[in-house]
Amino acid sequence: MSIDTERGVLGDATIGELEAALRGTVVRPGDASYDEARTVWNGAHDRRPALVVRCAGTADVVRAVEFARSQDLLVAVRGGGHSIAGFSTCDGGVVVDLSGMKGMRVDPARRRAFAQPGLTWAEFDNETQAFGLAVTGGLVSSTGIAGFTLGGGVGWLVRRYGLTCDNLVGADVVTADGRLVHADAEENADLFWALRGGGGNFGVVTSFEYALHPVGPQVMAGLVFYPLDEARQVVTRWRDLTAGAPDELTTMVVMTTAPPVPFLPEEVHGTRVVAVGCMYAGALADAEEAVRPLRTLGTPITDLVGPLPYTAMQTLLDPLWTPGAHNYFTSTFVEPSDAALDAVLRLHRTTPTPSSELHLHQLGGACGRVPADATPFSRRDAQVLCNVIARAPGPEGFDGHVAWARAARDEVARHGGGGMYVNFTGDAAEDKVRASYPEAVYDRLVRVKDAYDPTNLFRLNQNIRPSAAA
Repeated sequence: MSIDTERGVLGDATIGELEAALRGTVVRPGDASYDEARTVWNGAHDRRPALVVRCAGTADVVRAVEFARSQDLLVAVRGGGHSIAGFSTCDGGVVVDLSGMKGMRVDPARRRAFAQPGLTWAEFDNETQAFGLAVTGGLVSSTGIAGFTLGGGVGWLVRRYGLTCDNLVGADVVTADGRLVHADAEENADLFWALRGGGGNFGVVTSFEYALHPVGPQVMAGLVFYPLDEARQVVTRWRDLTAGAPDELTTMVVMTTAPPVPFLPEEVHGTRVVAVGCMYAGALADAEEAVRPLRTLGTPITDLVGPLPYTAMQTLLDPLWTPGAHNYFTSTFVEPSDAALDAVLRLHRTTPTPSSELHLHQLGGACGRVPADATPFSRRDAQVLCNVIARAPGPEGFDGHVAWARAARDEVARHGGGGMYVNFTGDAAEDKVRASYPEAVYDRLVRVKDAYDPTNLFRLNQNIRPSAAA
């Protein structure tokens, strides 16, 4: 059966040649598994690719890339499928599906992990925690490691051990011309630099090598919920407290609506609240002293901070972030001045749905000590990242929710800081991509793009346009 694509018609024989060359499988429109294969985590993106190539290994990735290039087809690369902007799928093109590539090896003596791109953070953490090791991972454990790493990687260990990309020490990459190359600080160093925060612009990473660190198995972590009428006091005290916090402590303020869960009193269910989340990734003997001030920022509704397994904290938010809902994230780095915090508090009162939120991620610490030119993630001076989230169960009114999120981001950005975090840009508009990088960094990324993907085959990402396409 021939298939219509964005570029024409693919004949059955052509597709059959691809299938015969793979260990994995090709899923076509009409196949029983097609709807499952094309579905991604963010329900806002309902795409119909011409083919989904479910790769079983690196050779399959090479063949899928060569096929897409030879047929002049749009390429979407899927790891965990969490791309907020919908880059994990496409209409009329080829999805290179890496979700089946879940191989992983941990070298506890060298504190290294070698991981394939189909892994989620839950799967990755399960392996590393067997040896009491970890690296900065996602706040929702179903997130894939690949896109998260390539865009930077902000999580509960960011102040202790830096961004995820700061801990990437090597990668194997299938380039646009079908070559497999290795990149690290010595070999293809320009590509290695670009992979650590430049997104999926430069090829398909088939193996990540990470530096690991001692973490857990028990950490001091959790959430403290405060009432809305104390929000101004809570966020002001949080700002003042965290300015002198030890590197071991990473915190985040969550402006949210109280979900109907047993650990919150029924009278607050469905009302706006402020939650302060934290993880202390140091010795448990020192942890209580470090987190105690977070318990007294106001009058707690519920205090859930205590010793718990690292993997439990990494999965704590999962029930609130199940697949299928419509999601839009956008962001700005911010100086936490009184004016900026007041803007965030005003916006919290206008969230369009109960699951729409504003987050203030504490940065600094180890993240802030990395030289600004060491990776494309250059905002090492930033102390706070504001993430604005519009989330709804379905499409009704969602365009309006997105408009709220964009306006909220712009309002917060007016109070200092500025710029964007590439993993939280929400869409692929060129001005938003440029806002994610200083001009000199963007120009350097273009030079790397010119070297490894001059025709912009990999353009479903926060796209760095090569010179030829500018």
